[in-house]
Amino acid sequence: MVKTDPLRANAQNDTYLGFDFGNKKIGTAVGQATTGSASALQTLRSPNQSPDWQAIGKLIAEWQPAGLVVGISRQSDGADNPITPRMLKFCRQLEGRFHLPVHQQDETLSTFEAKQLLFDDTGIKATKLWAVQDQLAAQLILQSWLNDFTKRTI
Repeated sequence: MVKTDPLRANAQNDTYLGFDFGNKKIGTAVGQATTGSASALQTLRSPNQSPDWQAIGKLIAEWQPAGLVVGISRQSDGADNPITPRMLKFCRQLEGRFHLPVHQQDETLSTFEAKQLLFDDTGIKATKLWAVQDQLAAQLILQSWLNDFTKRTI
């Protein structure tokens, strides 16, 4: 018997997937514009620093999102970080492979915030919770985008 995720059961075409891109792993989250809320999903490993396109494709097939949201990291002055070009390439590849709109969201300090939340809530160092910190960072990125989306549509 296949268990249905309760979030997926309510998924409609206002569903969005969020990504916290990193060279070694990518955190994922799902959210709905109707409820304006995001939830962490899972962390995908990036073998040889390359996204796991098969796993990403499975998430997209399962959730049928209206769009994708990717966190983009930049310096405080707006200049690119060393990883920014790879994040932008990931955005282009997502759009090209899955033919969905890809929205960019500032992710400044999202991983730091995720680590702090994890430490505050559990008392366990985030280095021991590597998978969860990336999922939570993706959730924070997607939640920020949904908050902005709600403001734009009101």
